[in-house]
Amino acid sequence: MNRSMVSVALLSLGLALASAAQTPAAPGLSPAPAPAPAPAPAGTQKIAVVAFQTAVSQTNEFQRNFLDLQRKFEPRRQELKTLSDELDNLTKELQTQGDKLSEVERARRARTVDQKKTQFDRKQQDAQNEFQQQMQETFSGVASKVYDILDDYAERNGLSIVLDIGAQQTPIMFVGIPSMDITQIIIDAYNVKSGIPAPPQPAAGAPAPSGGSTPGAAQPPAPRPATPKPPAQ
Repeated sequence: MNRSMVSVALLSLGLALASAAQTPAAPGLSPAPAPAPAPAPAGTQKIAVVAFQTAVSQTNEFQRNFLDLQRKFEPRRQELKTLSDELDNLTKELQTQGDKLSEVERARRARTVDQKKTQFDRKQQDAQNEFQQQMQETFSGVASKVYDILDDYAERNGLSIVLDIGAQQTPIMFVGIPSMDITQIIIDAYNVKSGIPAPPQPAAGAPAPSGGSTPGAAQPPAPRPATPKPPAQ
């Protein structure tokens, strides 16, 4: 029977957050000090760009908190996987044995499958909603502090405008001056201030965490069983 994997959306974070958090800054490396900004001519506006979601999701604190969230939801994911497997087996039995069963027995088994599927859908939706809420809280808690770092950096360096190149509606298509992108500077500055070390990285060849290796991949949902087909008459 074909089965598709149930996934948990990360609210407005989307795939951008998942892919950004998947590539954290290398642990153990001390951030290089930012070069002293050159004094701008009178009347000149200094502009910088930052990928804000990337900056938040690549901080050591967010990486640590996200791993904790994955571990917290692992029992829910396993529970749903067990229920999904049970539902798959019941559905397969009904499809393969339906023509050999009495009408009463066939109807009884069909009701059991429907009840199990309703139970699975309810548990999966509850887990998804709870994961989304806690994921949003995890991100927002770090984002507010990263913004403070960004605000302080902009003031100290005389920046007039900081544009978020990670926002979906940003008008920026290309940044030709690498020094304008302060994303890594903000990540490094935050890690230094927080004092939180980078979480340990999986050893080469080690299996990925349950559900995948990207943030949002170790979600509670398990493979969703296919919608039961009516038994053969």
